[in-house]
Order: sequence, then C-alpha cells, then structure tokens
Amino acid sequence: MHPTDPLLQPFTIKQLTLRNRVVSTSHEPAFAEDGLPKDRYRLYHLEKARGGVGLTMIGGSAVVAPDSPPAFGNLLLYRDEVVPWLRRLGDDVHAAGAAVMCQITHLGRRTSNYAGDWLPVLSASPLREPAHRAFPKAAEQWDLDRIVRDYADAAARCEAGGLDGVEIQAYGHFLDSFLSPTTNRRTDSCGGSLANRMSFPRRVIRAVRAAVGPGFIVGIRMMMDETRPGGLTVDDALAAARCFLDDGIDLISTIRGSIESDAALARTIPSMGTPSAPFLEFSGEIRRSLQVPVMHAARIADVATARHAVRDGLLDLVGMTRAQIADPHLVAKVAAGAEDRIRPCVGASYCLDAIYDSGDTKCIHNPATGREQQLPHTITRASERKKAVIVGGGPAGLEAARVLGERGHDVVLFEANDVPGGQVRIAAANPRRRDLLGIVDWRVDECKLLGVDFRFGVLAEAAEVRDEHPDVVLVATGGTPNPTLPEGTEVADTWDVLTGALRPEGRVLVYDDNGAYPGMDAVEVLARRGASVEYVTPERMLAPDVGSMNSPAYLEVFAEHAVRVTLAHRLRSVRRTPDGRRTATLRSEYAAVETERTVDHVVVENGTLPNDELYQALLADSTNLGEVDHRALLALAPQGVTRNQAGHYQLFRIGDAVTSRNIHAAVFDALRLCLPM
Repeated sequence: MHPTDPLLQPFTIKQLTLRNRVVSTSHEPAFAEDGLPKDRYRLYHLEKARGGVGLTMIGGSAVVAPDSPPAFGNLLLYRDEVVPWLRRLGDDVHAAGAAVMCQITHLGRRTSNYAGDWLPVLSASPLREPAHRAFPKAAEQWDLDRIVRDYADAAARCEAGGLDGVEIQAYGHFLDSFLSPTTNRRTDSCGGSLANRMSFPRRVIRAVRAAVGPGFIVGIRMMMDETRPGGLTVDDALAAARCFLDDGIDLISTIRGSIESDAALARTIPSMGTPSAPFLEFSGEIRRSLQVPVMHAARIADVATARHAVRDGLLDLVGMTRAQIADPHLVAKVAAGAEDRIRPCVGASYCLDAIYDSGDTKCIHNPATGREQQLPHTITRASERKKAVIVGGGPAGLEAARVLGERGHDVVLFEANDVPGGQVRIAAANPRRRDLLGIVDWRVDECKLLGVDFRFGVLAEAAEVRDEHPDVVLVATGGTPNPTLPEGTEVADTWDVLTGALRPEGRVLVYDDNGAYPGMDAVEVLARRGASVEYVTPERMLAPDVGSMNSPAYLEVFAEHAVRVTLAHRLRSVRRTPDGRRTATLRSEYAAVETERTVDHVVVENGTLPNDELYQALLADSTNLGEVDHRALLALAPQGVTRNQAGHYQLFRIGDAVTSRNIHAAVFDALRLCLPM
C-alpha cells in the first residue's frame, strides 16, 4: 500500500475495516436474473473487488416488498431465495479483499402500477411522479406496519447472506416521500411538522437496526437538500439525520437534489458538460456538521478529485461508481502508479440510459463491463505473432489496434485524417460533449505504449494494404452521411454543421430521421450560434435514442433558444426558391396532410452509409471473402472461415463500415472479434 496516498488508506466503520477509501456506490445495472443476483451480477461486482475497490455496494434499490415492483431490474429482497445468491456474491467479493453492502428500499411511487403483481404503488400522499407516471395510493397505517416489517426482514436476509451491511435509500422513494414537505401532504401523525414527517422513516431505521447484529452496518443514502422551493431544506435534513444517527445509522451517503423527473435526475446525477464533483463542498459541510462517516458520489470521475475529497477532509469514503464502470481496475492502477492508464469515464451516462434503451447497463467504451461471463477486462498475449493492418482511426479501429497490440501482434493503423477519432471527433465538436475525446485519447495512448504503428494522413488504397503483407485486415473506415431524400437535393447534413463546414444563419430546418445524438447536436450547435431552428422528425417523440440522462441538456437548449418542434412529419422534398432559399415539403405520418416551410437552410440527419470501397477492393484476395462466423464470434473463438484458398489474408469490417450504429457497438465489434486472434 502506498504510504501517503489518501485514497489508499484504510478506514474502519464499527468492526469493518475497508482496505481503502474508494467505493462503488449503490446502483442498479439491471443484471439480475429472476430478481436474484446470480452469476452475471456476481461477476460484475467481483471484477471491481479484484480491481482493488474497498467497498462495492449492490442492489441499487433492492426492493423489500411486492408492492414495490422492479422499475429497472431491481433485486427482490422479499424472497428467501435471494440469501444463497447473496452468500455466494459476498464470499467471492470478500475473498478478493473488498467489503460489500446492499441498498434496500421501497420504491414508493417511483415505479409502475402496471408491473410485477399489479399491486397499487404507494407514497406518503397521492401525488404522481413524472418520471415513472404512476398515480400512487396514500399509504394507510396497515401499509406502514407491514413495510416496517418488510425492511427489517430484507436487512436480515442481507445479514444472513454474509454481507457487511445495508444502506437504506431515502431520496425519491418511499421513505423520503414522508420526510419531504413537497410529497407529504398528510394530516395524520405522519404529516405536518418535521418530527411527524420523520416518524415513519425512524420506525424503519429502528426496525432494521433491531433485526441485525450490532456489528452489521446500517447506512442511509439521503437527500440532504431538495434544492427546490418548499422542499426539504439542509437544516431540516440535518435535524432528521441527527435523529437517524440516534436510531442506529452508522454511515451517511449524501444526495443533493431530487430525482422525480428527467430534468431533476440529470441535475442530481450530472453528465458530461457539467462541472466536476458539483456537490463535493456541500458534502464536506454535511460531514463537518455530523459526527458520522460520510460518503458521496456525483461526477467524481477522476482520481485527482477523489484524492482531494479525502485528503482535504470533505469525505471519508469517495464514490467512483461510473468511473469503475468504465474501469473496474481503477484502484489497482492507482496502487501500481499507473493512473495514466485508467480507462476514463467520459460522463456520457450511457451506463444509465442503456438500462431503458437496451435493458441493462453498458459503458459507452468498455464492452466488457456487464459481460464478465464472456469478456475479460485484462487481455492476454497470443501464442503466435501476426501482422495486422487496420484502416480507420475511429473508435472501432482504435479498439482493434489496442486489443491486437495487447495480444502482442504487429499492428499498423492507417488513418486518412491528420488526427484520429472519426465520428467521435465530430460529435465532440459540440463543446458540451468534448469529453467524448477521452474515448479516443485513451486508446491512442494505450496503442503507443503497445507499439502500434500509426500512419496518419494516409488515405490507404488496396495496394498499400497488400504491401504490408498482413495476416489479417480490419476495415474500420466508418460511414458517411446518408443523404437519401425522396426528392430534391438542396440539403446539408449534420456533419456539415458540427465540423463547421456550414455555418448557416437565419432560419434552419433540421430533419432528423435517425432519432439519436447527431440531430440533437446539430440543433444545439445551430441554436447557440444564433440560428432560428425548427426540428422536424417522423417520430412521435423527440430523439427516442437519446435517453433521460442526456435529453435534459438538449431540451434546455430547445427552451432557451425557442427551437420549434414538429413531430410525426416526414420530409418529402426540398426545392430551391427564386431568392436562393429552400422550400421544404412536410407530410404528416398519420394523415394525408402536407405543409411547407421556406427556410434559409435544410439540414438532414439520416444516419450513415458504410464507407466500404476499400473493403470491396480487398475482398478478392482475402481467404474468407469477408465472411464472419457468428458462432465463433459469439463464443470468442478464432475465425476459421476459408472461402478462397488462394487468398492472402483474413478480411473483416467493423463499426460503421458495416452499418450505422453507436460508439458502444463499434468498440464491441472490435473487442470480441480481435480477442481470439
């Protein structure tokens, strides 16, 4: 252990000594199976334990009762079957040197009436939550009595499962619906004064404390300032917290803000384009006010900030949760003096949005996270050295170069531009999203350490590739904007806007038939430059592929710059007017109605088409004629297809050179194809 690094110093809570100050705080990756933390869930946390974390916390809101149905893959702590799975997870994590706790909750109104067993959801008062849209029932006394028992029983199951403690969730769920005056309109003994509003949470805490042994840790992750008019104030939160400490709380994890809507959640869990660690000083004030260990996690993505938080007495334990989703070996790299090799969290919040988009957590640029059953986080060297040529320096090409470099192969990468990055660099041209460049920079740095031969500014032709005498060629040339329109050609594309090739003024119509980030980025850049923008989409909602963590930043721009929105209309044609402007014809998706807009520019986002000319030129001399054995790919087995005995190399294409997709797909393509090479 480093003798002076604050992050690597041990910390003791009651009888538990953590090996360092870094925590993966409670979050729900939606890796449960049947509501239980089976192998996928276990291996996800075990990887962090092997990577050096002091404390990993499971069950980002593990639910204690059937009328708290899972909203995002939650663990079901009201089932006795959970105990052996907790035991196996806890034993493995302990054997790897880390401690493990579980967050427990009743979701209250933050779920759906139409999920699970279709029991009515509850809250202190019958106030609807905007995000999950449920109209809750006001909890009756018999509800409160049974839920107290449910919390106690859930905590006892966690102790029986060999965990080190539980954390009670009290922000945006059932308990704080009583504590907060914005959600508690009751007139009985649980409403009105602060003492009344905290009475039910105190019952729960005391019941949990009584249900477990004296050495078992009971923490609380608590909203310490609601940051809205009429909400829970800091003074009231501190007064409640002092009572909770008297009731048996051993550890407080601070939250500032609320989570009842997308906008509120994005402020409480900030994404890219926001200041680093915005609530760190606030949490330091809470720590100074309370005689209890304090933990906090909110956009603490880099080691320097985490180290400052502990060294300067702002926190006892520092949550680096998204940072360890990006790199579960973060702590081990700090201990080894290799901070510069930590895969960075770029703040894309894909880890959260992917739960709703595709069913579970995914890091935007670490495909092994959540796939520990199939993919390793540490790459071993191959037994036979090969020559690999990669064409294209976007995320797919750079990941392929990194993986093949780690495997010990001789790697040459051609990139037509003077700098790497591909479409990531275009997306990062939106100043708010410039942190995406961390995806590129980390891979370039790793490739340099691994001896990859970069050749920038080279538009590689087939002859240049063949001259390298490769064993394998990977075409990662990406795509180019798809200009497809039924009629008319008087349009630009979003790349023109983001690269600055087009800086339109006046009225601009942005037509988005992709529903992802490029169209929204173009609107943001145009609006901030002063254009009057109308956003048109055939979808019935704005950008369905942009999740709830990222959409608020765009919608803020829409509101501030009065962006006009037209939903459910398709762009039929664009024609030039006599005065040099453009007239766009829009047709309703649902009725035979057409309208026209006359604007100064039309910008179209239709995704990309593969830039595959080089791939086509290389096919004839390849052994596999470009074919991928999907069964081998999914099994992480070597590609063995031979269609052309006279061929000289294997040939594959990856990323958007195959078809228009996102960053995660591009990196995933490269990782699983190259790992067995």
